[in-house]
Amino acid sequence: MKEFIEEPSHTFNEYLLIPGYSSSECIPNNVSLKTPLVKYKVGEDPKISMNIPMVSAVMQSVSGNELAVALAQQGGVSFIFGSQPIESQAAMVKKAKLCKAGFVESDSNISSDATLADVLNVTENTGHSTICVTDDGSAHGKLMGIVTSRDYRVSRMSPDLQVSEFMTPFDRLVCAEEGISLKDANDIIWEHKLNTLPIVTKDGNLHSVVFRKDYEAHKANPDELLDDNKRFVVGAGINTRDYKDRVPALIDAGVDVLCIDSSEGFSEWQKLTIDWIRANYGDDVKVGAGNVVDADGFRYLVDCGADFVKVGIGGGSICITRETKGIGRGQATALTEVAKARDEYFDKTGIYVPVCSDGGIVYDHHITLALAMGADFVMLGRYFARFDESPSNRVSIDGKFYKEYWGEGSARARNWQRYDLGGDKKLSFEEGVDSYVPYAGSLKENVQRSLQKIKSTLCNCGALNLVELRDKAKITLVSATSIVEGGAHDVIKKDRSGNIR
Repeated sequence: MKEFIEEPSHTFNEYLLIPGYSSSECIPNNVSLKTPLVKYKVGEDPKISMNIPMVSAVMQSVSGNELAVALAQQGGVSFIFGSQPIESQAAMVKKAKLCKAGFVESDSNISSDATLADVLNVTENTGHSTICVTDDGSAHGKLMGIVTSRDYRVSRMSPDLQVSEFMTPFDRLVCAEEGISLKDANDIIWEHKLNTLPIVTKDGNLHSVVFRKDYEAHKANPDELLDDNKRFVVGAGINTRDYKDRVPALIDAGVDVLCIDSSEGFSEWQKLTIDWIRANYGDDVKVGAGNVVDADGFRYLVDCGADFVKVGIGGGSICITRETKGIGRGQATALTEVAKARDEYFDKTGIYVPVCSDGGIVYDHHITLALAMGADFVMLGRYFARFDESPSNRVSIDGKFYKEYWGEGSARARNWQRYDLGGDKKLSFEEGVDSYVPYAGSLKENVQRSLQKIKSTLCNCGALNLVELRDKAKITLVSATSIVEGGAHDVIKKDRSGNIR
């Protein structure tokens, strides 16, 4: 054999952080969790940074457009799953990009000679109650008026009534001209007590729309992650098979960052994919690669041109790659080795390539351990699958609610591209399971709770940011007995109603 590593590989659950000196400044409100998403040169700022160190996994049961918006509102990035037709993935990306904020291109439009029935159909299809009326029914036609739910009563109006009969006409609208700043547009909204402000060109054509609710959402989510055009930052997964068709469609849809979704990334297939992206788009398109579990794999993907590298094989809660194929590595050991290689590469070249820890997270404190061990951010599947915003169904089992959660290597996902080794276009055997996870409610509430735990732990370590955490962290390997000691033990617990259990 080439090499035999006698040291066992370890998981996050086998470690604890040792507290360090905390100054009076070390309070959670002073902690910054900002972290780079893509590589950068020393002295430069990353093209994309995140306000929290969390991204969602490239999975059918996790990352759809709703979760992409919810996570971006909290400061992270979702990678919309690629195991679907190119057109539907691009549509998800576009929908998430259009959902926000600032000057939004109207995607609910109708012509003035349409009917109330047409209005109701548009509302049903888009979920939007505000519809722009243009001469040709397009997003950039001549603005004729606006229809909102306040303009009609379904029970008292004929479905055949033309829009021109009940819309709010252009001459009664408050509009702003193209070129106005977002601040001034919001000032007009507040001054005139508007919900919607159309932005028009000098010729009277609809340019975009500014919504009051976006301003309110921004104030409620100060860490939201936006691009230069005040739209949410959205990622997407790609594979090493159809990237020549998928990547252009995703770029046209407005995607900000790509991630090659593969169970094992130390492969020429990843090089070919990145080479094609660089040949056609240069460094403008950001793409992460992986997954790897050692320094050799990291250096290979960095040399290929990856903008970040994912670490982890077989550690996901629904992954059975280690059982099925006998490959992988304990997540903590894999991460520490790759992070060391990352630092050595930075010292040698002056280029910092972020490391993403993917898999092995069971508890919130595992996230902090991963960050202390060198991860710039973590990718989470099961964690996000529990929330309202994930695409899977919520089901009731024995009076308790759960969300469906399945692996990309399961027969249900049919994602053979993720496990492609150049053979037939099919999934020869499963590397993931179909399962349920306990339903947990909204993403925002749960993410904020997790972030508070992470910030509190950083304070215990005397760190106010993730760089300080890595510099100051002291980590100890623990025994099985000490793990038991760390939880409630030798007591009779009672529930919230006071009953013994």
